[in-house]
Amino acid sequence: MTPDTILLLWTAAAIAFLHTLIGPDHYLPFVAMSRALGWSRAKTIGITLLCGLGHVLSSVLLGSLGIALGLAVTQLEFWESSRGELAAWLLIAFGLTYLVWGVRYAVRHRPHEHVHAHADGVVHTHLHVHERDHVHPGGDPRADTSGLRRATPWILFTIFVFGPCEPLIPLLMYPAAQKSMAGVLLVTLVFAVTMLTTMTLAVFVCSFGLARLATSRLERYIHALAGAAILFCGVGMELSF
Repeated sequence: MTPDTILLLWTAAAIAFLHTLIGPDHYLPFVAMSRALGWSRAKTIGITLLCGLGHVLSSVLLGSLGIALGLAVTQLEFWESSRGELAAWLLIAFGLTYLVWGVRYAVRHRPHEHVHAHADGVVHTHLHVHERDHVHPGGDPRADTSGLRRATPWILFTIFVFGPCEPLIPLLMYPAAQKSMAGVLLVTLVFAVTMLTTMTLAVFVCSFGLARLATSRLERYIHALAGAAILFCGVGMELSF
């Protein structure tokens, strides 16, 4: 392995790390939806890795096609930028829709307590929510979101497939210009592993910190807050293009 190749690999790792960390759209949507829909830690990490893999492979496919057709970097960057615009607007649309739904959810589910006295002298309270039956203590206020639980991972996956890894294509083009397919594969592997690792760690750390916050009073607003976080990410993406 030549010194130039080693330097390129270190550059790929550094760029992948910074590209992921300074872009909250790479991890904040997963943190928000995991908290809102009650995903397990394993499910959250699995969905993060799936979306990250789709994110990388779509750019690898475009870069490989450009290399095969002999396209210039500027031409490929144009298509990556166009994909980025589309991904940003998809994220904005999803975040805004989820925010509106979350606000309606919070309004419909204003909880209040009823005191129940039984014949045996036992007195306890039920948490009552409008448009739903009584929820016993320990019940899950997110239990009526099964449709969202099924759809959300695939919505995020679709958005991330459209989302570009802007720095990856120029990194791929250099070893390709040197006629080194091994270099192309190594750069892709290092970039992908670094980005996926950084995404996973960021999601884990943010989720861990969020779990330590006292958010019980905000529970019925959790969907609205998740939608707002995703909307913020989409707007941030759009402003960066």
